[in-house]
Amino acid sequence: MRIEVNGRCHEQEPRPGQCLRTYLREHGWFGVKKGCDAGDCGACTVHVDGEPVHSCLYPAFRADGRTVTTVEGLASPDGELHPVQRKFLDAQGFQCGFCTAGFLMTTAALTDDQLADLPRAFKGNLCRCTGYRAIEDAVRGVRHVEEPSAGESVGRNLPAPAGPQVVTGTARYTFDVDVPGLLHMKLLRSPHAHARITSIDTSAALRVPGVHAVFTHHDAPERHYSTARHEHPEEDPADTRLLDDTVRHIGQRVAAVVADSEAAAEEGCRRITVVYDIAPAVLDPEEAMRPGAPVVHDKDPSAARISRPQANVVGEAHGEIGDVEAGFAEADAVHEETFRTQRVQHASLETHGAVAWLDEDGRLTVRTSSQTPFLTRRALCALFDLPSERVRVVAGRVGGGFGGKQEMLVEDIVALAVLRLGRPVKLEYTRAEQFHGATTRHPFTVRVKAGARRDGTLTALQLRVVSNTGAYGNHGPAVMFHSVGESTAMYRAPHKKVDAYSVYTHTVPAGAFRGYGLGQVLFAVESALDELARQLCLDPVDFKARNIIGPGEPMLTPGGHEEDLHIASYGFDQCVAVVRRAQAEPGEPPPDGWLVGEGAALAMIATGPPGGHIADARAALLADGGFGLAVGTAEFGNGTTTVHRQIAAGELATTVDRITVRQSDTDVVRHDTGAFASTGTVVAGKATLRAARALADLLLDFAAAHLRVARADCRLADEAVLHPGGRLPLKELYAAARAVGIECAADGHFGGTPRSVAFNSQWFRVAVDPGTGEIRILRSVHAADAGRVMNPMQCRGQVEGGVAQALGATLFENVRLDARGEVETAAFRRYRLPQYADIPRTEVHFTETTDAIGPLGAKSMSESPFNPVAPALANALRDATGIRFTELPLTRDRVWRALDASRRTPRPPVSP
Repeated sequence: MRIEVNGRCHEQEPRPGQCLRTYLREHGWFGVKKGCDAGDCGACTVHVDGEPVHSCLYPAFRADGRTVTTVEGLASPDGELHPVQRKFLDAQGFQCGFCTAGFLMTTAALTDDQLADLPRAFKGNLCRCTGYRAIEDAVRGVRHVEEPSAGESVGRNLPAPAGPQVVTGTARYTFDVDVPGLLHMKLLRSPHAHARITSIDTSAALRVPGVHAVFTHHDAPERHYSTARHEHPEEDPADTRLLDDTVRHIGQRVAAVVADSEAAAEEGCRRITVVYDIAPAVLDPEEAMRPGAPVVHDKDPSAARISRPQANVVGEAHGEIGDVEAGFAEADAVHEETFRTQRVQHASLETHGAVAWLDEDGRLTVRTSSQTPFLTRRALCALFDLPSERVRVVAGRVGGGFGGKQEMLVEDIVALAVLRLGRPVKLEYTRAEQFHGATTRHPFTVRVKAGARRDGTLTALQLRVVSNTGAYGNHGPAVMFHSVGESTAMYRAPHKKVDAYSVYTHTVPAGAFRGYGLGQVLFAVESALDELARQLCLDPVDFKARNIIGPGEPMLTPGGHEEDLHIASYGFDQCVAVVRRAQAEPGEPPPDGWLVGEGAALAMIATGPPGGHIADARAALLADGGFGLAVGTAEFGNGTTTVHRQIAAGELATTVDRITVRQSDTDVVRHDTGAFASTGTVVAGKATLRAARALADLLLDFAAAHLRVARADCRLADEAVLHPGGRLPLKELYAAARAVGIECAADGHFGGTPRSVAFNSQWFRVAVDPGTGEIRILRSVHAADAGRVMNPMQCRGQVEGGVAQALGATLFENVRLDARGEVETAAFRRYRLPQYADIPRTEVHFTETTDAIGPLGAKSMSESPFNPVAPALANALRDATGIRFTELPLTRDRVWRALDASRRTPRPPVSP
């Protein structure tokens, strides 16, 4: 066997049945990624004799005598980047970067004819982050990045610091490490939605050659906890045990097998004999709340933090402002409707996983794909009775998150195995496990009732919300509370009422997802208000603009006013103006016979969670005159690393390339709650700002004392301290400080409060084929109030990616369950992710605002673009067809059936 890979010869025989992807990775070519193992995503694309192939489907033995090129081999032997790599850098055609190697390898092999038809050329490649516009720009040679310059960093299109590593395949994600003596873990999962394990026999599994251990509920700590990660653990129900003797959904882990290889561990799982006492299951949340329904968690409500366990209600919210019945009596028109949203998978291309070991001091070290390394360390310490100094958690570059990695789904079981065996252990989810063993977006049922006077003044708004949290309540109460927060606060109405329930069922658990419940409720509210405006013969945008909360007004929800939440900058009016301009401009003509419509929606979101979100940062002068910046925030395409460098560079009067960042490691700073809830810029960025300012002050103070000049006469510039007598290079300043025992470093801290809000609007013009139900987006326009935009290129990418992901959830994504509660769509080819051909280019407009709370006037813009997309598209569909669609996704067959029914049913007359 002889395979030439990037000019190197490999002669090791592949294992029977081994694919080329695993063969290459075992030889250190980590640029080849695992995204699906089914040929669906293209992250593993390599060239074999110059032809692109999905290496997860290509048998390794077929490469015998062939030349294989991975992304690491695209550059020339002297290190000069391939033209395609340079284009992706210039356009910043990536975010998390996990799919980038695959796109590079596909693009590098395209002919001129194929370049002219990118929708077809990229059928085999998926991206979950970018929305594809940046990828197209990269392929077309569009340059977006600017060159760095000292003191002029914020507000410029500066590149991501890891960009060169991303395009060369040397960026290190969770499993891109070689750990000697590594053991592999596989999980046995439940085939039943609800059952008690009466016996479990592992003896046959232990006899499988290579199996080292099998762990069951007998080996698990008795403690209950939540897989959700929040700064305050008491926000979530303590309903989860590491391995339980009761299973509550199909796919729940039952046992863990640790072996020398994945194959041996899988065989060990097949040899385990489990006897189940099967119990009745409930799959529907409304049924789950009825008397006599099977109880999902029969636990003490105060100890487990469950609202009403016997009714399967994990959390609930009830409140009223004014008197809604009186408000509806005052109204000239009232609209009431029920809306439903479906389960959606995060579908980050890097699956959940962790590898852990004991270091030379016996300290547990966990390398994981996590948005919350510090909170995960805290949870592991509590679970295993370990002091914090005995546990280190570190995240490499994370291949997408979207809230799905704000969980502890793998680290606990891996840590158990390492602590018991004293050997390194790895657990990496398959794509199927992502669907039935991770989490989804919460399905919602929302009943909206809204009333208004003839002049368009809202009189009352009432919501009844039921959220299906699945078998476990991780994030369930918090998502439910958040969903009815800003969605009701953004509109001015004297009478408001909310009744909301987060409900257990025997289904795959839901969890944190981009928007955190707001997208589901805003789909209902924005659709209902659009319909109410039509009843009153008013323009829906004018109607909403009349009732939107204004600057300086209190944000009132039926749950009460949050004292730390403020409108610290106001861009709603500018967002509405963008929509009105789009409405006034001529549109692309639709195909003959197609129906055309326009629709818009508005959204508001808090830039951070209630109850505190803590971040620490540390800035230091280095011996070479550069700077080191340590932050706890993980990088998963959110762009926080770029922004943190820009903030620090501005304060330290240097260029971003002279700032080295260490991040997402519990050893580098005191604490960081995590990269979620839109806090990477507004919370961790503020900690970075304070650390950099403190360091600048420290350097100037020391320089003034050292030079014996006035402090006011010193300033940082050109990698030196400028003073009346000339310049003191920072390298010399460092040496002088160290000589007298002064450490040139400073810390920054921000506690995440007060909080501000961000605003967004989305507008679509669509065409609908009445014969097939196909929806074609003719134009997509998004306005975003992000305060002072730190990096327009990067922020635009966040908006485009959010719109694209939301379009997938709006048009076709749906985690379907069968009658038993088993996931039917546990593969990308059965779960319809947006491809390049599905996503229109979205015009992104930023408002001109400066926030009084965020760092240097910035606000968040990672989650919020997702939220107005579904209602805007539904409103455009209503305008085109005259039909109000109340359930997502808006699939072609669903649209066709509604159109067909409307053709056979006469429409009622429109009210005057």
